[in-house]
Amino acid sequence: MRVRRTSRRLADGREIIYFDDTPDAPARTAQDTRPLGERAAAGEIRYDALVGDWVAVAGHRSDRTFLPPKDECPLCPTGTGSVPSEVPERAYDVVVFENRFPSYAPVSSFHSDGHTDELHLSRPALGRCEVVCFTSDHESTFAALSASRARTVIDAWADRTTELGALPEVEQVFCFENRGQEIGVTLHHPHGQIYAYPYVPQRSADLLQRAREHYDRTGRLLGADILAAELHTKERIVVDTEHWTAYVPFAARWPVEVHLAPRRDVPDLPSLTDEERDDLAQVYLDLLGRLDRYYVGKDDTPIRMPYIAGWHQAPAKQGRDVSRLHLQVMSVLRSPKKLKYLAGSESGVGGWVNDIPPERVAARLREVAR
Repeated sequence: MRVRRTSRRLADGREIIYFDDTPDAPARTAQDTRPLGERAAAGEIRYDALVGDWVAVAGHRSDRTFLPPKDECPLCPTGTGSVPSEVPERAYDVVVFENRFPSYAPVSSFHSDGHTDELHLSRPALGRCEVVCFTSDHESTFAALSASRARTVIDAWADRTTELGALPEVEQVFCFENRGQEIGVTLHHPHGQIYAYPYVPQRSADLLQRAREHYDRTGRLLGADILAAELHTKERIVVDTEHWTAYVPFAARWPVEVHLAPRRDVPDLPSLTDEERDDLAQVYLDLLGRLDRYYVGKDDTPIRMPYIAGWHQAPAKQGRDVSRLHLQVMSVLRSPKKLKYLAGSESGVGGWVNDIPPERVAARLREVAR
């Protein structure tokens, strides 16, 4: 087996899973000796009847760790800083653990008072939130990983998608990475997150509805038709390989936005073959490298791109027949020194305005290839 998987428990009972691809990696036996007490319980989700969506209310997250100094990083291996971290081992390849400050968790502190009505629906925020540490190197980035290590992250995403999607309370699994303070990260260490929602979030529900309507009308997958159209026109294609295609979407909303889609129709990450995962590791690293060369400063020094990267997969319990996997990478950086703010139009009514033509973004990403 290429990756060794080891599941352990932290001091408060949360699960931690090591994914080791180093052949001589030591057995993961270190104990978490911190006096953590009971694990944090999630709060509640409340139904917004005005738009038909749920909102998590998680007051305990106000106390979560915020941009600590390197020697107090909770994602570095224990023993490398001044305090014990969330990872008891002194080194690791890739590690996943339940978030200490979860929006959704297997346990909830919410108890109904019995006075709800159809306009004030609420229920426990049952689900799971996990942290994915891509490397033990605090100063690194996903883009700096080896292809082998990126493949291990992909395997970890697939593993967690399968396990979390099988939980009875989970309806949607979303793997994502936030990078850069401009995006709002609270920890500098290279990491991502996985949210296992107890409902299908509005964006995912919208994607599913559009996919269902297209399939009922044409008998074809919407994602496949969009990819075919982009491959036909070619002007927004960034990378094209045997198994994957990266392109800037025709109606991109963000200043810099790229979609990465498999050539084969698959609903989620676990459905990818070994060959598709190997190719994905190479293509994704290529794409992230281009993003980091997209902007340069006055001295021609590349400016590291802040971004959100999220995997859109089929919901856990529905829609597999019409859903098609794709990655969306988006950035708020609209010039080397200017950010795109979601102000009145975008935040108020969802009316997006993009100052940068998608064709220009695609041309620049092709230009910075290596």
